[in-house]
This record gives sequence, structure tokens and C-alpha cells, in this order.
Amino acid sequence: MLVTLEGLDGSGKTTVWEALRDTYSDAVFTREPTDDSWYGEAVNRAIGDDDADPLATLFLFTADHADHLSRVVRPALDAGELVISDRYSDSRYAYQGASLRDSDLKRPMEYIMGIHAAFTRPPDKTIYLDVDPETAAARSGSTNKFEQAAYLAEVRANYERLIEAEPERFIRIDATQSPEEVLDAVEAALDDILADA
Repeated sequence: MLVTLEGLDGSGKTTVWEALRDTYSDAVFTREPTDDSWYGEAVNRAIGDDDADPLATLFLFTADHADHLSRVVRPALDAGELVISDRYSDSRYAYQGASLRDSDLKRPMEYIMGIHAAFTRPPDKTIYLDVDPETAAARSGSTNKFEQAAYLAEVRANYERLIEAEPERFIRIDATQSPEEVLDAVEAALDDILADA
């Protein structure tokens, strides 16, 4: 089973992902962008470059996703493992969809989803840590172009469109709660997911 953690920068995803390792020690924990491949390194360089072309950046993220699938996700799922990923394809749809809003693409999020449809492995369940853009920007420190409140507002709107399209896949958690309450809610959700599997 593939369970993904999604949400705005500053929503607490990575903190939760790291804390879950203690509870679900047999699971395969992974993330996107990857931090153990040259594809992931290229993505992180693009994130840090305010002048990086949004379409080129999309394809760097997409290449990293394809490599991640073939090297980590599919082999783990084929072996019957539980995979928990900190970010996955929904991040691309939401974030790069917002990045490409001023491009020549008419419907950027749908374009990105179309590219992925040919090869991706959709998540079985997605835990969405919901926080308002202003809080997210303040928590994340607004250190790069993807962490600004106005941009995050567009990203959040894209996430809402994804949730509306597949409400049965998403579990919304209020990420404005304390870190302990968020972690408790995520663990309860994950226990329910696994009980129903």
C-alpha cells in the first residue's frame, strides 16, 4: 500500500513523516524530491534558483518521480511493503500547476496530470495536512519562491481541486493544531487505513 503525506510547506508533513518511523518501523519511508539521486539534486537546484524556467522545473520533478517509482516505490510495493512518502505526485500537480499559471498552457494542472497518467502509480490513500497559506509561509520561513503566501494560496486551491475530484482518497487533518495533536490524528488515520486494507 502506498500512503502519501501532502500539504503546503510549513504544514508539518516532514515532522510527521519522521515521527511515524518509530510507530511503523517496518514501512518503507521515502520522499519527493528524492535526496539520494542526481535527479533530486537537480530539482533542489531548480527550487533554489528564482530564475529557473517553470516548465523545465516541472520536467526535472517528473524525471525525479519516474526514477523514484522505478527504484524505490514499485519494488517496495511488489514486495508487499507499506510505503509512506513525504510528498508525491499531488505535490507536483498542486505546486507546478501554480508555477505554470502564467504560462501558455491553458490548464496547467490537467496538463501535468496527463503527463503522469501514462506512468505513475497513484497513492492508495493521501493524508493531507491542511493549513492556511499565511501560517504555512510563516512556519516555512518563506526562504524560496515556493514558500510565499500568495503562491501557497494558489497551491492550496489546487489541492482543494484534487480533494474534490477524489474525496475517498484524501484524509484531511487540521495542521493548525499542536504538533502532538497532528501526529496523533495522523497515526489514528493511518491505523484506520491499515485496518481496512
